[in-house]
Amino acid sequence: MTKADIVNEISKQTGIEKVTVKKTVEAFMESIKGSLQKNDNVYLRGFGSFIVKKRAEKTARNISKNTTIIIPEHFIPAFKPAKIFANAVKKKVKK
Repeated sequence: MTKADIVNEISKQTGIEKVTVKKTVEAFMESIKGSLQKNDNVYLRGFGSFIVKKRAEKTARNISKNTTIIIPEHFIPAFKPAKIFANAVKKKVKK
């Protein structure tokens, strides 16, 4: 599902114009990105959490040059689904 699909679905369900929904969805995403950039986690009860994870420094190999490189400590954004949400997906998805 793409952002356009999300906008279409919300517009269809609510009757709000697509232009307004698109602005709202983009503002929502910008708000989450801004919070994570400030190292503030975002908690959406019943849905999940957008969090900042710390990755420790590690040693890696550059296979093409056959050298060892150090990857410094860094932070990455991550999503952790709420238990209710994760359980609902587990029950619906069949392999």
